[in-house]
Amino acid sequence: MAEERFSDLGRVEAIARLYEGTPYKPYKTCSFETSGKNQISTQSRVFIEGMDFDLVYFPLRHLGYKCVTAVTGELYAEFSHPRTMDVRIGISAKLDFEQIKEVWAGIVTAAKEHGYKDVSLDLVPSPNGLTICISASGETTLLMAKRRPAAKSMDLICVSGSLGAAYMGFQVLEREKKNFEEGKEQANLENYKNLVGAYLKPQINPAVIGQMEETEIMPSHGYLVTRGLADAVKRLVRDSGLGAKVYVDKLPFAGKTFDLGKEMNIDPISAALNGGEDYRLLFTIPIGKHDKFRHDFQTFDIIGHLAKPEVGAVVVTPDGVELPMKAQGWNND
Repeated sequence: MAEERFSDLGRVEAIARLYEGTPYKPYKTCSFETSGKNQISTQSRVFIEGMDFDLVYFPLRHLGYKCVTAVTGELYAEFSHPRTMDVRIGISAKLDFEQIKEVWAGIVTAAKEHGYKDVSLDLVPSPNGLTICISASGETTLLMAKRRPAAKSMDLICVSGSLGAAYMGFQVLEREKKNFEEGKEQANLENYKNLVGAYLKPQINPAVIGQMEETEIMPSHGYLVTRGLADAVKRLVRDSGLGAKVYVDKLPFAGKTFDLGKEMNIDPISAALNGGEDYRLLFTIPIGKHDKFRHDFQTFDIIGHLAKPEVGAVVVTPDGVELPMKAQGWNND
């Protein structure tokens, strides 16, 4: 089969081809109706080659999937159900139609998983590699919007899975890229496939918000952990007006994280606190819902609790020492 080129197809036909076999339609204005007084949320993000991803080792289909996951996770952190998505792909001369089909396939797969009703697409030229811009809208039900409790000291801080894995996986990929460029022997990535997978294709449970509505477990605050746990906890302290304690021995880690940390001289705890791209949901749950939350949300880990405002954001070591959290982008004086 002859390779299809953008120069032969043209932008309009290329977009039409990309929609073939998907549940979405091209050139359709994305819109949806709301029931009652439901709230609408929007999130957007730009992903730039060389800054947010490296095509030397990043599969294009995984890239499209991850971009959707990143934006959708922000909607879930606002307790919203995904509804519509707008995608703009900037394409440089080095990329052709078959490669963009792979990116689009990943986008569509993730969009279907998370229940998006409409997805619009445009293709634009880019002078410096691949750029993906995604904007998404979501709907928060009146039940969730109105019944969310005020945050209180001793509310539980919970996360939806292992921390630091994506950062460790990224370090493995960067090491192997360097070894390849220097002609050195490549390591067996199968040994660290879970860590590498956490970076290349992070996943979020699409049912999490619906499950909270069904069980009537209403978090007071929600965040997507993308720049390390410390950043998310400091945002929680800022927004709630309370302090927060996170316990080192409660942090969840993926298998072989500590083995790789020893091998690469990286502290897994630092990776969890200040690494990035985990795409884990962090919620604060009323302590009175502890038993029910434990029973109904078994994939979540309880890692700490809110505290009095004067505590600030601290991490508690196994021997009880409280250390102030530090995060990039924050004034830690």
